[in-house]
Amino acid sequence: KSRINSRDFSFLFLFPFAFKMPTRTSKTRKLRGHVSHGHGRVGKHRKHPGGRGNAGGLHHHRINFDKYHPGYFGKVGMRHYHLKKNTIYCPTINLDKLWTLVSEQTRLNHAQKPDGPAPIIDVVRAGYFKVLGKGKLPKQPVIIKAKFFSRRAEEKIKGVGGACVLTA
Repeated sequence: KSRINSRDFSFLFLFPFAFKMPTRTSKTRKLRGHVSHGHGRVGKHRKHPGGRGNAGGLHHHRINFDKYHPGYFGKVGMRHYHLKKNTIYCPTINLDKLWTLVSEQTRLNHAQKPDGPAPIIDVVRAGYFKVLGKGKLPKQPVIIKAKFFSRRAEEKIKGVGGACVLTA
């Protein structure tokens, strides 16, 4: 029998091609002369001797489940009926980024006609729920639709002559 040392493989770092294991060390060579190659005579390496998937977790595979997956079976605690998931999801946008949701052309068109209708920015359509008050707005009235407004954001929007519209 030949022994393989780790230093025998040191040349691998010098060559970029994949290393192929020598045939003499493969399992099929070692099992020559052992008729069933480790898979038994009756079952012949077929079907599902232990059951399919997670079968027998409480019976013949119990040791594995208890050892590697403790707490897999059973219940603990109480049920929570009508649980609303994702209630904390509330993407925010600041006032200084608010005008990036509409084109610069739109802003300039509305700025040239101050007596015309104010532009409407729907932040919910853009994927945001709450408007926060960081930054300054241009001195131009604007209507902003959102689910939530911070106090400072509302003050600044109304300060430039705009309006805050709450949406569901």
